[in-house]
Amino acid sequence: MTRTPAEIVEHVRRQVAGEQGHGSFADLFTEDGVLAYRFPAPFQQPEIEGRDAIRAYFDRMKGERVREKIEVQHVEAITRLTDDPDVVVAEITHRGWSAVKQDRYAFTAIGIIHLRHGEIVRYDDYMNPLLLQELLGV
Repeated sequence: MTRTPAEIVEHVRRQVAGEQGHGSFADLFTEDGVLAYRFPAPFQQPEIEGRDAIRAYFDRMKGERVREKIEVQHVEAITRLTDDPDVVVAEITHRGWSAVKQDRYAFTAIGIIHLRHGEIVRYDDYMNPLLLQELLGV
């Protein structure tokens, strides 16, 4: 299924929000797609290569019970098109409650997304690993 850059960003927003019924994040990637955490937290792999490996990584993350540590209450996404129709920049902000901090939080990440035929071939995720560790208590 070919998706537009805006549809890709909206799908990512839905995944972060925990909305059900939109398939998995890994489904957005080409078979040889790459997810790269440009500033990885100690528990994150810097690069995950291949749709199946990305799927396995997120399945493991579900087992870590991240959603029990943070309650995502609102997610905003801004889509920034570039002069290259196969590159889009996503600004994703989620706000909620951290059970670890016992406080509200706001977390913003930037994704530079490279597409091939409407699928993600590379997703460079720029997020604050220190804040992520603080929110999750790891």
